Amino acid sequence: MISGVFSVRMWGPVGFLTSLAYCVHQRRAAGEEPQRADGQHPVDRSPLELKMVQVVFRHGARSPLKPLPQDEQQAEWNLQLLEVPPQTQFDYTITNLAGGPKPHSPFDSQYHETKLKGGMFAGQLTNVGMQQMFALGERLRKNYVEDIPFLSPAFNPLEVFVRSTNIYRNLESTRCLLAGLFQCQKEGPIIIHADEASSEVLYPNYQNCWSLRERTRGRRQAASLQPGISEDLQKVKEGMGITSNDGVDFLSLFDNMAAEQVHSLLSCPTLKRFARMIEQRAVDTALYVMQREDRESLQMAVGPFLHILENNLLKAVDPATPPGKTRKLYLYAAHDVTLMPLLITLGIFDHKWPPFAVDLTMELYQHRESKEWFVQLYYRGEEQVPKGCPDRLCPLDNFLNTISVYTLNPEKYHTLCSQVPVMELGNGE
Repeated sequence: MISGVFSVRMWGPVGFLTSLAYCVHQRRAAGEEPQRADGQHPVDRSPLELKMVQVVFRHGARSPLKPLPQDEQQAEWNLQLLEVPPQTQFDYTITNLAGGPKPHSPFDSQYHETKLKGGMFAGQLTNVGMQQMFALGERLRKNYVEDIPFLSPAFNPLEVFVRSTNIYRNLESTRCLLAGLFQCQKEGPIIIHADEASSEVLYPNYQNCWSLRERTRGRRQAASLQPGISEDLQKVKEGMGITSNDGVDFLSLFDNMAAEQVHSLLSCPTLKRFARMIEQRAVDTALYVMQREDRESLQMAVGPFLHILENNLLKAVDPATPPGKTRKLYLYAAHDVTLMPLLITLGIFDHKWPPFAVDLTMELYQHRESKEWFVQLYYRGEEQVPKGCPDRLCPLDNFLNTISVYTLNPEKYHTLCSQVPVMELGNGE
């Protein structure tokens, strides 16, 4: 462990006044409004001005990443599923983070080595996924173009920054989201920024972070041996006629099941019968691999990405930030393996697998009178109360204190990733 790497930064109040007076006012104002169906009062945003929105989203529905071994139980992934809905067509250009040529994508090359029954490759975005992403874009348009005149109706590169992992299904998902959000209208070129796979931080980078890879190397195999998980896994595999030494676990079972379900292709009766249990055990397996009490692993998994989100917030509230150095909207196309640790660090994980086309949205507001800053968090379109926050409308300093436990700047990230991990005891390895 490195001295100083794990110290927690305590953020002082970002505005000129404390949050208490406004929170009292907020509760009084909320008391005058009707309750929602869940019994909570809606947040009164009339004294607030929306300043910035950040959206982290998972790609749309796709084919499985790895087929299950029993060929007769596999779904037919026909090429018709790749037909592009006309309303999602929207031209874009991919560059590296510095604006240079598009980086090579080793993952896409690997996916093309696996051809599924029916003709599709592994991990391909389908027209179902394209429509999901277009619908998410339409929801964002309603929120930030129609209900609140925050964004221009057409894509404006001075207002919107777009970054995606350099994987084709994510790039195409981003295209569909932008088509829905701006109804295929643009006032300038659409640039999607992507990083090299070796240095990507929009997912836990086991290739680049040696310490994270070593910490989790044996956990996935050990997870399948844990009481409860082991017995349930054996039950499902026996029902499917899968032998015990073929490398199938709940993560691969759920990946196939979820992909087939969303496309109405579920063909295996055992997957249908145990669907709820398979999802829960997949979550249990992922939590065992991540080990939420292992703060260092969570830091290495999403700390650099949290640093990016944090920096966007700090630049937006800093009066010294030059005009044009911030955007109104930041879009980040990521993955389920990104969202799950993000939700855990924020204290809002619902113990359900992040579905296709799900979004985590972070809004930044400033109070018109007190000039205080607040963050409003949404997951799947529902308001959330992050850990350490007194209410759904969270004072910015509280929110920064929460994420600072896990945030890593590039220097600390590389230092931590190069350390020899402490030997783990009692985890089945």
